[in-house]
Amino acid sequence: MAAAGGERHPGGPQLSAEALGGRCCSSPEEATLEVSWVQGFSNKNFGFINNQTVCYPCGNYILFLDIKTKKTTALQCQTGQVGAFAVNPNRGVLAFSDRKLNPVIYIYCFPELNKLTELKGHIQLDYTLLAFSFLGPYLASYSSFPDFVLSVWNWQENILLCSESQPGVAATSISFNPMNWQQLCFVTESSVTIWCIERNYDEHCLTQNPVKLPDGRGSLNHEDLFFPYSCDEDPYHGPVMPVSAIAGLVGDKAETFVPRTDIKPSLHPTAHCWTATSDIYLGCKEGYILAIDTRKCSASIIQRKPLPEHMLKISDMLGYIRREAQKKKDGKPKALQRTVVFTMAFCDEGLYTAGIEGILYFYHIRDLQYEMKICADISEPISTLTFSPDCTTLLIVTDQGTIYTYEPAHSGEAVKLLTAFSSNLLAADFLSPGDMYCVSVTISGEVQVWLLENGICLSMLNLDIEATAMACCPSSNSAAVGTKGGQIYFIDITKVEAPRVVHRIFLSKFPVLSLHYDQSGQFLIIRAMEGYIFILDARPSKLFQVLGYVVLAGEVLSLSVVSDFKNNLVEVIVLLSVAENQQTRLEIFCLSSALMEDIDKYVNDQGMLNVSAIKKEQYDLEYPLSSAVRLKDDIVYGYCTCAPFICKYHLSKQSILEDPPVFLSEKMIPSNQFGAGFICLSPNSRWLASAAKDGVLFIYDTSTMEILAQNYCHSYEGGGIRSMVFSLDGKFILVNGENDGTLVCLKWKKIKEIEVKEADFHWHSLLTILNKSISDENAVLRLMAEWQLESESTSESLPEEKSKKSPLEPSSAAVTEDGSFTSLHSDSASEMTWLGQKTEKDIREETERFANQKEKLQMGIKKLRKTIQKMMHENEQVPDIEKLGQQEFNLDMEEQERAEAEAEHEVARVREKIEMEILANCYLQDVIKHECWDSMCVKGRAVKCFHIACEVKNYPLKKRDEEELRTLEKVLRLRNIEAADLKVQEKVLETKSKTVLFKEENTEVMAGDTASCCLVGSLSSQYGADTSILYHQLDLHSREQKINQIVLLKDIIYKVKTAFNKEFDIVAQQKEQEIARIKERNLRIREILAQLDLQVEVWEPGLTCDENPEQVLTVQDSEIKVEKYLTPQEREKAEMLTRLEMERHLASLDNERQRALNDMMGGVLEVKQEDILKIDIPPPSFISKPEDEWTAQEKKIFREYEEKVKELNEEKEKYRRTLKNELEELEASIQEMTQNFDKTVCKLFERKVNLEKVIYQEELKIVNLTYSLLLDEELDSREAGLRHFLVKKQKEKVKIARTVEVTKRKIEFYTDQYDNAIAEDKNLEYGFRKEFAHVPASLLGELVELYKCRPRTVMTEIYLATANRSKSSSVSAEDYKDALSRLMKAMDELDNPKHMPNGLDPSIWEKFCLARRNKLESEQLVKWMALILAEIEVFLQRRIDDNEKMSSKIENIFKELIWLQEEKIKLQVNLTFQFLLKQGQVEVESTEIPDYADAIFIKKSIIEELNCNIMDQVEKKIASMVECKEFSKGIFQLEWEHKKMRMQIEDLNQKAQDIVTLPVTKDRQLFLTMLDYDSYMAHRIAVMEQTLAVMDKLHKKNMKKQQKRIKELEKCISLKEQANYELSLELKETLVSVSERRHISQAADMQHISERIAKRRYQEILKQKHLRGLIEEQEKHLDILQAEAERLRSKTFPTL
Repeated sequence: MAAAGGERHPGGPQLSAEALGGRCCSSPEEATLEVSWVQGFSNKNFGFINNQTVCYPCGNYILFLDIKTKKTTALQCQTGQVGAFAVNPNRGVLAFSDRKLNPVIYIYCFPELNKLTELKGHIQLDYTLLAFSFLGPYLASYSSFPDFVLSVWNWQENILLCSESQPGVAATSISFNPMNWQQLCFVTESSVTIWCIERNYDEHCLTQNPVKLPDGRGSLNHEDLFFPYSCDEDPYHGPVMPVSAIAGLVGDKAETFVPRTDIKPSLHPTAHCWTATSDIYLGCKEGYILAIDTRKCSASIIQRKPLPEHMLKISDMLGYIRREAQKKKDGKPKALQRTVVFTMAFCDEGLYTAGIEGILYFYHIRDLQYEMKICADISEPISTLTFSPDCTTLLIVTDQGTIYTYEPAHSGEAVKLLTAFSSNLLAADFLSPGDMYCVSVTISGEVQVWLLENGICLSMLNLDIEATAMACCPSSNSAAVGTKGGQIYFIDITKVEAPRVVHRIFLSKFPVLSLHYDQSGQFLIIRAMEGYIFILDARPSKLFQVLGYVVLAGEVLSLSVVSDFKNNLVEVIVLLSVAENQQTRLEIFCLSSALMEDIDKYVNDQGMLNVSAIKKEQYDLEYPLSSAVRLKDDIVYGYCTCAPFICKYHLSKQSILEDPPVFLSEKMIPSNQFGAGFICLSPNSRWLASAAKDGVLFIYDTSTMEILAQNYCHSYEGGGIRSMVFSLDGKFILVNGENDGTLVCLKWKKIKEIEVKEADFHWHSLLTILNKSISDENAVLRLMAEWQLESESTSESLPEEKSKKSPLEPSSAAVTEDGSFTSLHSDSASEMTWLGQKTEKDIREETERFANQKEKLQMGIKKLRKTIQKMMHENEQVPDIEKLGQQEFNLDMEEQERAEAEAEHEVARVREKIEMEILANCYLQDVIKHECWDSMCVKGRAVKCFHIACEVKNYPLKKRDEEELRTLEKVLRLRNIEAADLKVQEKVLETKSKTVLFKEENTEVMAGDTASCCLVGSLSSQYGADTSILYHQLDLHSREQKINQIVLLKDIIYKVKTAFNKEFDIVAQQKEQEIARIKERNLRIREILAQLDLQVEVWEPGLTCDENPEQVLTVQDSEIKVEKYLTPQEREKAEMLTRLEMERHLASLDNERQRALNDMMGGVLEVKQEDILKIDIPPPSFISKPEDEWTAQEKKIFREYEEKVKELNEEKEKYRRTLKNELEELEASIQEMTQNFDKTVCKLFERKVNLEKVIYQEELKIVNLTYSLLLDEELDSREAGLRHFLVKKQKEKVKIARTVEVTKRKIEFYTDQYDNAIAEDKNLEYGFRKEFAHVPASLLGELVELYKCRPRTVMTEIYLATANRSKSSSVSAEDYKDALSRLMKAMDELDNPKHMPNGLDPSIWEKFCLARRNKLESEQLVKWMALILAEIEVFLQRRIDDNEKMSSKIENIFKELIWLQEEKIKLQVNLTFQFLLKQGQVEVESTEIPDYADAIFIKKSIIEELNCNIMDQVEKKIASMVECKEFSKGIFQLEWEHKKMRMQIEDLNQKAQDIVTLPVTKDRQLFLTMLDYDSYMAHRIAVMEQTLAVMDKLHKKNMKKQQKRIKELEKCISLKEQANYELSLELKETLVSVSERRHISQAADMQHISERIAKRRYQEILKQKHLRGLIEEQEKHLDILQAEAERLRSKTFPTL
C-alpha cells in the first residue's frame, strides 16, 4: 500500500512487481510514478478514524478527509480495488480487503498508514462486510459467494478465532455490541441474527440466536409448524399431523416448510444500531422501528407517543397543509406513509434516523414509545449517518455523494463538508498553461475545477446534461463539453472560482464521441457517430465558428491530432473499422490555417470539406487496432485488440494509392495488459502511455519502446481506465477510472534529468507560441455574456421521430398542393442543428434559383388536373357499358401498382395470420377431441322422453389401460388364492358338529341375504356386481389389502356402469326405432293432410345434440353465417355446375309427351282412388244459357250432370271421412308409442338413481380407504422426519457432551494450577517473615504494613475492569499483561526510598521492594487464574444447560415417536366399517359396559330346575293360546266371507257400469268397421315378409363379400409364410458362413497382428508429435533470438 497527498512514510510498502501480476520494467534505471492526489467518492462505506478525520474507500484507494482543513490523504491498495472496509476509531486502525482471488484483509494504523498485519483466510472470491470490536482486538468478516462464511479474528495476533458457514445467506450489515464484544448483530434483507461468541479461555465458538421479526403488518404471532403446540385428534378421522407430514416431506425441508397460504410478508431490515443497554434499534423498509432485546432475542415495535391535544391539532393542520401542497404539485393527494429508515445512529441523547426524504429525525425513546422531532432538512436521500468518537459531530452522507456535518449540541443547520461526484467521471484535462489547474466532467454534466498542487476542488458547474466528451483549449482558458444530444458547450474558466457557460453549438443529432484540440489551439476536432468529424475554430474571438465536416466510410475507433508548427499544418489521424475484412484502416487528412481565413473556398453548400482541401491519405493495416497515434517522423503506434501487442508502423508516401494494399507492421512490442485499451502520446512525443481494462498505466519511451514506469492506479473490477492525459510540461498525468468514480493525479517521483529538461523545453517553446493567443482570447472570453438556457432551446425538445432522421436528408421541407415549399419544422433557425440549417439554406437557395421553372410546372400541372377532372365528369354521364374504370384516369401507374402491391401484401399477411389462427384452433380442437372424445370407449350420451321433461344420461367410460388391467388381474388372482387358502383352513379347523350346524343353518339362510348387503356396505350385488371377491371390511389391516380393495371397488364401479350402459344402449336404440316409425307414419299423415287440404303442422321428433353428440363435431353449412370463400378453381367449378343445371332444367321444360299428357288426361293415365278429391265433372256447355231456353235433351243432360255431381260429392265425402279416421288412428298410434317409450325412460331413470346410490356407496368406501392410506403415509412421514430430527439432535448432544468432558478436564487442570498459585502465594507470605527475621521487631512490623500496602488508584481501576470482565465472562492474556504493567508502574512510587522506614538498611529496602513486587505478581496471577477458572466454569455451565435442554428435546421426540407408533397400531385395528341401514332406522352410540358390582353367584342346578318349571308353564300357556287362536280363526273366517260377498256385489255393480260406459278404441272400430280385416292384416304381414326377405338378401350378399375377403387374406397369409420360410433358409446359410469366417479368423490369429500394427502406428504418431513439439520450441527460441538481435542492433546502431 502507498499513501498519497501527504509525506511518504518510510514504513509504508511500495509497489512491487508481484502485486501487479508479474509486470516489470525492462530498463535498469526505470522511472517511477507516484500518486500526487486522488479525488472521488463511493458511498459504499465510511467512518471516523479519529474525531476530525473521515475515511472512505474509492476505487483502489482509501481517502482520509480532515473535516477541519478539508485536506485529503490517500492510501493505495496495491492489489486492486478496495472491497470491504471498516474503521476502529478507538485504536486508530482501519481494515479493508482486496477483490482478487483468495482475498486478503489488510490492517493499517492511522496517521502513520503503516501496515500492521494481513489476515489470510480460505475465502475464494470476495469479502462483503467487515466490522471492528470497540473493546478488543477483534474483527468480524463475512464473505460472499460461494463461501458465505462469518469469521471472527484477533487481528493483533493474526489468529482466526472461529468461523461459521451459512450457505446462500447474503448479509447487508454486521456490527459488534459496543458494550460486549461477544455479541454480534448479523442482518440480511429479511432477517436478524444475534451471534454470541462464547469463549473457553483459548477456544471460541459462534452460537446463533435468530430474532423473530414481525410480519409485514406488524404482527408478532409466530407458530412452530414442525412442532405444533398440541397434537389434535379427530375421533372420526384420526390424528391431525403437521403440515410437513401432510406434504410428505422428510429431512431438513420438513423442519422449515411453510405452506404458501401461511407465508406472510416479512419485514425487511434496512439499518440497525446498538444502544447503551446492549439492545438493538432496527429500521425497516415498511416504516417500522423495532427494539430488539438481545437476551430474549425478541422484537417489539416502537409506537409513537400520543400527542397532547394542542399538538394533535397542530399535527392535523400540518398534515392538511401537506396534502393541499401535494394536490397543487401533482394534482392528486397521496396517502401519508411511514417514514422509511435507511440509516440510523445512536448517542446518549437518543436515536437519529434518516431516509429517502432527506430529513434528519431525532427520536427520544422511552418504554417502547417515542417522541420525534426534525433536526435538519438535507433535501437529498441520505444513505449513511455516523457519529465521531466523541459523539460531538454527526456525519451525514447522501446518495449524490455530498457530505454534511451536524453538531447535535448546537442544534444548528447541517454544514456541507464535501461535494463529490453524483456519477462516474467521464474525462479530465489540464487547463492552459497546464501547471496550475485541471478540469474534469462527470457523465451527468458536472464540471469541476481542481487545484493541481493538492487536488482541492475550487469550483463546480452543473450543466444538467448527459456529457460524452470534454477537452480544454490550449489557446485560451476555456473548455468544451460534448453531449449525447450533439451539443457542444463552451465554458469560460478565466476565473477558476466561477466557471460559466458562454456559448453552445448544436452541431447535429448524433452523439459526440470525443473532442480534440490541436497544440496550437486553432482547431477543435469533434468525433461523432456515423463517421462524422466536425472541424471548429477553437478561438472565442471567432465565436467558435463551425468550419465544416468530413464523413468517413466506416466506424471511427479513435482520433488523434499532430501539429506541425513549421508548415503551419494540423494532421488528423483517424482509425476506422473496416467491416468487410475485420481489419482497420488509417486515414490522415491535413488542416491548414487557410481554412480559417476563407472557409467558403473549401466547403460545399452543405458545409462538407472538399477532398482537395484536406489531402486525405489511407493506409490499410494488417491487425485490428483500437487506438493509434502518430509521431512527427511518420511513425504510427497502434494498440492491437486481438492480442496484447503495440504495433509500430512507418508510413511512406509510396503506399498512398486508390486501393492501398495491406500495410504491414514494422515491429510488435509485447504488452502485459489485457482487455480493451488505448494509447496516448505526451505533448513532446517522448512518452507513450498505454491503458486498458486491467487498470494499470504503462509509460513507454517512444524511441526504444521500453517501459519507463507503470502504476496500478485503477482495477479491472472498476472497469479499468476510461481516459488519461499528460500535462503540457509533462510533470503530471491525470487518470480517471471507468466505473470506480476516481480521479488520480500522478507525478514523476524519479526520472532522468534529460527527460525533464526536454519536457520543460517543449513546454516553454509552446508557451512562447501560445502566450499572446492566451491573453487575447481570455480577454474576449471575459467579455462574452453568459449563455442562458432560456435564450436558446435544445434539440431535446424535438420529437423523437425527427431526431431519428439523418441530418443530411432533405426531409425538413415539403411541397404543398400549390407547389410551394414550406418547412416542416415550426421552430426557428436557432433551434435547428448546424447541419439542418445548412440543408435548409441549400433548399431555400435552390428554390429561389428555380422559381420560374417551378411556376411554369405548377401552371401545367393545374391545367392537366382540370382536363382530367373534366374527362372524369364526362365519364360519369355516359352509360355503364361505356364507362371507364377509375384506374384509367390515374396518371401515376407506379404509385397505383405500389398501392395495390401493398394491399395484396397486407391481405396475404392477414390471410396468413388467420390461417395460422385457424391452424392453432384446429390443433387445439384435435387435442381436446383426442383427450375428451377419442379416448372414451363409451361416449357420453343422453336419452330424453318425448313428452316429459325427463332425461337419462349414460356413464362415459375410458378404456382401461394395460397397466390397470394387469393390476386388476393380479389382485383377482391373489384373491382367488386367498379364498382357496381360507377354504382349506376352514376344513382343517372345523370343530362344530353337524347337529349344531343343522340348527344354525336355518337362521343363517334366512339372515344371509339381508346381512350380506348390510355388512358389505353397498347394494352393488343387486346390480350385476360380484362382491364375493371383496375383502371383508373388518379384515383390511395391511396397506396392501387396502390398495387391493380399492382396485376391486373400482372394478365393481366400472362393471356396474358398463351394465347400465348396455341397458341405456337398448333404450337409445329403441328411441331411434320409434323415431323411424313416427317418420313413416308422418309421411302418410302429410299425404292425408295434403289430400284434405289442411294446413296443420306435423310433429316430427328427432335426436338432440345430447342424444347424438357426434353431430356437434360436424359443422353444417347452415351454421356458417358468413359467405363461404371460394378459391378461383372452386369458383369455376361452381359456375360450371350451375350452367349444367340450367341446361338440364331447360331441356326438361321442352318435353312433348309430358305436355300432351297434361293437355289430354290431366297428366295421368289412370285415375286412382287417392285422386278422387281432385276430380271435377265439367258442366255442359249450355249452362251459360238461360234455363227457359234449354231443350228437353239439354234438360235431360243437365239432370244426368246433377246426378253425377251428387254421386261424386258423396264419394268425396265418404273418402274424406275415411282419410280423417285414418289420420286420427295414426296420431293415436304415435301418441301411444311415445307414451310407452316415456314410461320406459322413467323406469330407466329410476334405475339410474339407484345405481348412483350404489356407486356413491362404493366411492365412499374408496374415499375412506384412501384417507386411511394417506393418514398412514402422513404418520410414516412424520416418523421419518422426527427420526431425522432426532439423529441431528443426538449428534449435537454428543458434540455437547464431548465439549463438557473436555471442559471438565480443562477445569481440573486449571484448578490444580490455581491451587498451586494460591499455595505459592501463601508460601511467599510465610517466607517473608523468615527472610526478614534478622530485622529488628520495630522495623519488621513497619515492613509488614508496607508489605500489605497497594497503590489505591490503580487497584480501583483494576477491580472495576475485573468486575466488567466477570460480567462479560471474558478474560485474556493481553488484559492480564496490561493490568500487571500498570500495577508495576504504580509500584515505582511505593518503591521510592522516601517511604523507607528510618534506620533501615538500603540493601534491605531493595530486597523488600523486590519481595513485595513478587508478592504482587503472585496475587495478580491468582486473580487471573480465578478469572480463567470462572470463565471456564461459566462456559461449562452453559454447555450443561444446553445438554439438559437437548436431552429434554430428545425425550419429547421419543414420546412423540411412541405416540405415533401407538396411533399407527390403533389405525390398523380401529377400522372404518360401512354398513347399510333400512329407512327409518337410527344409529345410536354404543352404550357403556354395565356395572356388575352388585351381582351374585347361583348354583347351576337351581337355575336348571327353574328353567324346567318355566318351560312347563310355557307349554300350558301355548296350548291355551292355540285354543283361543282356533276360535278366533272361525270368527275371522265368517267375517271374511261376509266381506267377500259385499265385495262381489260391488264388483258386479262396477262391471255393469263399465259395460255401460265401455270405450271403443280405434283398433276395435277398425275391426268392427272394416269389411275385410283379415286381408288387411295379411297385407301388412306380406309387406313385412317382403322387407325381411330384402334384408335377408342383403345379409347374404354381405356374407359373400366377407367370405371373399377371408379367402384373399388366407392367400396373403400363405404367401407370407412361404416368404418367411425362404428367409429362414437364407438365415441358416448366413449363420453358417458367419461361423465359418469366425473360425477362420480365430485360426489365423488376426487379432495379434492387428494389435501389433496398431502399436507400430501409435509409436509413429508419438514420434511425429514429439518432432513437431521440438520444431515449435526451436521456432519460438529463434524468434526470441531474432528479436534480441534486432534490439541489440538498434541499441548499438541507433542511426541505422
